[in-house]
Amino acid sequence: MKRLGILLIVFFMMLVTACSNSASGGEEFPSKNIEIIAPASPGGGWDLTARSVQKVLKDNNLVDENINVINKPGGGGEVGWKYLETKDSHYLAINSSLVLTNNLLGQSELTHEQFTPIATLATEWQALAVPVDSKYETASQLLDAMKKDPKSVKIGVGPGLGNDDHLSLVQAASEKGIDPSKLDFLVYEGGGDVVTALLGGHVDTVTTSLSEVKEQHLAGKLKILAVSSEKRLEDIKDVPTWKEEGVDMVFPHWRGIMGPPDMTEEEIAYWDEKIGKMVESEEWKKMLENNDWEDFYKDSKETEVFMKEQAELYEELVNNSGLMQ
Repeated sequence: MKRLGILLIVFFMMLVTACSNSASGGEEFPSKNIEIIAPASPGGGWDLTARSVQKVLKDNNLVDENINVINKPGGGGEVGWKYLETKDSHYLAINSSLVLTNNLLGQSELTHEQFTPIATLATEWQALAVPVDSKYETASQLLDAMKKDPKSVKIGVGPGLGNDDHLSLVQAASEKGIDPSKLDFLVYEGGGDVVTALLGGHVDTVTTSLSEVKEQHLAGKLKILAVSSEKRLEDIKDVPTWKEEGVDMVFPHWRGIMGPPDMTEEEIAYWDEKIGKMVESEEWKKMLENNDWEDFYKDSKETEVFMKEQAELYEELVNNSGLMQ
């Protein structure tokens, strides 16, 4: 009996030790401050996403350790993501489709496969807009004009070809049998400049994030012809989806979060739990509403599958656009 008692004590001590240790060398995870990298300057979409995650995790007491946001702008995300590649599992970074297209466009050697998928968080939708007095009353009419003469329609886009604003229209055009590489895209520095060009009559239409044109549409200063969502959106129910315009397309402008290479299953599971709880919180739901984002949550496993699907789609779109190097 005495020997059995000793064996039970040893077993219990081993069990406690195993439960308290993580696979990252015997330390409980996390064991120090969490850093969320926004691969852009303060104020943009990536920065806002990073700070929203930081705030909701802390305000809901989901993470005990301090959470800091680090801005690492440059190279369309390249600088921040290269920084993440050298760090341990206490670092995360916000991402978007640029982690795919930068590589496809020959602007980066990094690929999404070098990082650990953690979550897909939210999406904006893409919009096609025209002046209020445009001769094009529907997205179908506009695509018909492009198909008849690709150079007859001047299309504003920013801040460069190969981003979601551009590729969403590339997909819509491709679905209608239009060669996207022949379309007349005029590139502006950003979404605000694109809308200014539209209101000033310098372009016939713009393809941009919904948030850039929604208020102007509601104010009657321009007209949104289509949105890339699955169904009509609550605030702008007068605007049809691309599907309603005969284009079989849903195009999310998503943002997510990823970790450095070689994270352990335990570390990934930790973030699945914490972010899973975060997206269910009332504060996160309010954050989505206030920023005109839509819930697009996918956990680590679902994000891994989603990224593979997106990589295939974007390779096809970039190839169709004529930008593939």
